[in-house]
Amino acid sequence: MRSVNLLVEDTVHEDFLVALVQRVANAYNIEIKIKVSSVRGGHETVITELRQYQQDLQHNAEDLPDLIIVGTDSNGRGFLQREKEINQSTSDLADRVIYMIPQPHIERWLLLNAEAFKKVFGRGCSVPKRKYDRERYKRLLLQAIRDADVIPLLGGIEHIADLVNAMDFQHLEQSDRSFRRFFRALQHQFGAWQQTEN
Repeated sequence: MRSVNLLVEDTVHEDFLVALVQRVANAYNIEIKIKVSSVRGGHETVITELRQYQQDLQHNAEDLPDLIIVGTDSNGRGFLQREKEINQSTSDLADRVIYMIPQPHIERWLLLNAEAFKKVFGRGCSVPKRKYDRERYKRLLLQAIRDADVIPLLGGIEHIADLVNAMDFQHLEQSDRSFRRFFRALQHQFGAWQQTEN
């Protein structure tokens, strides 16, 4: 069984990643155990926690996971800047870390696959143009759910796993470069594990 640790900036990233990683693991027939550290407080808190996490692992090598996935939005900083900041905080773990950096915010990814949205909510959604305004994507996601006559009791996050499980990942790869980067890195890792285990 492979151990996968997630270090993410909020519950949206957490729910999205848990569902996606489990779905990929099933596709590759790899058993995994997921441990989540959802730090709250945004990207800067993620970086601070990453540094501490790296130090902790240096003293507890038996806790070293097979894979660490860091999930944080690019916001207005861009993928490369975020990647650089994460690299600087995980230099000793570089061979075990991949990044999920939605550009600009993960809520946009949830609106990219109208067919998946329709499967979950009974009605499709519009794909928003890219702008660096997180509140805009949250509003659009909530409005799209309400437009489907569904009440988002927890702000819509209660439906994230269903959305991820309905998503056409090939469509998302074609629609969004930031998703493609992450998804291919994840597939590469699971492919390597599959070869090792067969």
